[in-house]
Amino acid sequence: MESSSSAEALIPAFELSKVLNQGPLLTPNNMHTTRSELLLDQAGRRITLLGLISSKPALLTIERAALPTDPTILRAFHDSLTNVSNLGANDIYAWYLANVRPTADAPDLKLNLIYPCTEAHIKKYSPQITRVVTETPETYTRYVRPYMQRKREEGRLNWVFNIIEGRTEQEDIILRSSQHLGHDPEGFLLLPDMNWDRKTLSNLRILGLVERRDLWSLRDLKKADIAWLKSMLEKILVAVEDIYDGVERDLLKVYLHYQPTYYHFHIHITTTSHEPSATQATLKAFSLPNLIAQLETMAGGPEASLADTSITYTIGEASELWTEVFGPLKAGKDVAGHPTASALPSVGASE
Repeated sequence: MESSSSAEALIPAFELSKVLNQGPLLTPNNMHTTRSELLLDQAGRRITLLGLISSKPALLTIERAALPTDPTILRAFHDSLTNVSNLGANDIYAWYLANVRPTADAPDLKLNLIYPCTEAHIKKYSPQITRVVTETPETYTRYVRPYMQRKREEGRLNWVFNIIEGRTEQEDIILRSSQHLGHDPEGFLLLPDMNWDRKTLSNLRILGLVERRDLWSLRDLKKADIAWLKSMLEKILVAVEDIYDGVERDLLKVYLHYQPTYYHFHIHITTTSHEPSATQATLKAFSLPNLIAQLETMAGGPEASLADTSITYTIGEASELWTEVFGPLKAGKDVAGHPTASALPSVGASE
């Protein structure tokens, strides 16, 4: 995807293979849920498709775009309505279905494409039961850390390093704290998240990438990092306030995921008005201010870290972490050739 024109040419080339699910969670107690209910998420406003582009697998997520707020567009909104059909009426209330003729100023849909996608991407967007697991320091060191290292060595972080080192997406960067292009141990940059339409501030989503390569996840944070984390958090809040008119710091959520999608330390910034999704749910999103406070109250010297604590979070049954680590541990089986640890993590199905 070297240019906008070449990227846009990929969408018409997409050939549908099947519909994937990112909707209501499947559990042993709700397997009666109908297929139509499972295919859409975010109240039916998003759907993910698996297909092919030039014989290579691709994932296409389609979601309803945010409604326009421009007064000029809204004044003419009624003229763009077609096929208006009344569903019901009662006293002063009435409700309808309708179509809207799209315009370049008010697009109907937002599309996200992953191409070529991997089996891990497909599993992530496929229907699966979500499990709650408690990752002890022993489990992390013995099983999860080696898993992270293996994923990093597969080359999946090339796109991150391309951004940090100034090779791609430089036109999208809204803040770069350092001009050393990937070589500043305290450097970071901000750019729009791929899931944001880049104009609807109520749904603002920004991604923060640090330049340090030694931080894979929140597990690597140490007491020695407290001053750097506080400074970075302050710079992020100031930058977003300055760049986006009307967005104040107490309207922002700054958090990390665990487990993250990729193992290079990164931060998510959204507004409090942003409609929460599964990625912002409890046991998935961890507030950066809270993590800083946790580090401050931890016992030990500068090297004491979040690797020394137990962390409870959620993972899907289709994820490799479940099939290779937590699933076998729950069943009392060996993990990747290691004898089963005596202290098993707590594991349970989500409600």
